[in-house]
Amino acid sequence: MIRKPTAGDASALKWFKSSYSSSGDGNDCVEVATASGTVHVRDSKDVRGPRLAVAPAAWAGFVSYAAGH
Repeated sequence: MIRKPTAGDASALKWFKSSYSSSGDGNDCVEVATASGTVHVRDSKDVRGPRLAVAPAAWAGFVSYAAGH
């Protein structure tokens, strides 16, 4: 995991909402953006709040694990 409070300019990233959001409210989900060597994750309800930045291999491992459970 990369833990940097300023891991890139969030306004320059192109964020994508999860297609698995089961809420009726379109803002209740996770958003993901990719940058060179980093995957950024944030809560769509708090886009100015904290973000998690991880290496692409770590994100791929998480998605693979989550898909199997």
